[in-house]
Amino acid sequence: MNAFAKLKTITPTVNQIVRTYALKSDLKIKWVRPEKIPCYKPEKSGDLQPLPKFAGNELMKDYRDSKELETANEHVRNLFTIQHNRRREMVENFKEDMVRKVYRHELDYGSIEAKLGLMTARIRSLQDFMEKFPRQSVVKVQLKELIDKRKRFLRYLRRWDYRRFEYMLEKLDLVYKPYPTHFHWITRKDSLRKLTNIHCEQIKETRLEEYRRQLESQQLEFLENKLKTLEFIRKEQTECQVPVTVSSEEIKTVRKRYEELKQKRAAVAESLKESEDS
Repeated sequence: MNAFAKLKTITPTVNQIVRTYALKSDLKIKWVRPEKIPCYKPEKSGDLQPLPKFAGNELMKDYRDSKELETANEHVRNLFTIQHNRRREMVENFKEDMVRKVYRHELDYGSIEAKLGLMTARIRSLQDFMEKFPRQSVVKVQLKELIDKRKRFLRYLRRWDYRRFEYMLEKLDLVYKPYPTHFHWITRKDSLRKLTNIHCEQIKETRLEEYRRQLESQQLEFLENKLKTLEFIRKEQTECQVPVTVSSEEIKTVRKRYEELKQKRAAVAESLKESEDS
């Protein structure tokens, strides 16, 4: 055992082959796999409004215009309300309301607008059902098929009648989410590559911004030195009787820029002083 312990202490000192690839990066970039959202969720289907909650005292669709129920007893009337009947009756009332938002006339149930209203009501009722019973696979398949069918209808409207397409989205509280043009897997390698590029771009922007501020701080001094240098060159050339390369217009332009920048810096300093005093 003693010999084995000595060997353990000796082995790290021996020159070993060290792996130099696939090392951990020093960049503070952490990638978390995005949460998978099922396709039947409102975030994916594009439904902005859930199934509304009815008060329960509304009459069923077939008995809304009944004159007998207007004068009937309260207990008899309650038998024909939504809260004392199946959930299907509430869904039928919701379908009727959705169709009335977009129908062309009172008996319209076959136009593309009415079909979209019916599908939207059915989708939202099934989404509400899936929130309570998420393991219902049969309902999930029906919901997926309905969402795909509605997307095909909206794609058709978007292609042939864009104004009606926008009208339907506004009336039904929808967001059109088309199918992706190409499919790609979300992998850690690609995501880290994108995050690294974003991180490098941010570093580049911050350094450029710091360099720009540094140049702006030196701009007034630079213009002052440039103005003195141009005046000196013009004076020496005239005294030595050589061709003048610096024109008076150039000197005036530099002097004007210098004065404007000086006034601007003074105004900024005064505003900062006033804000600190207040």
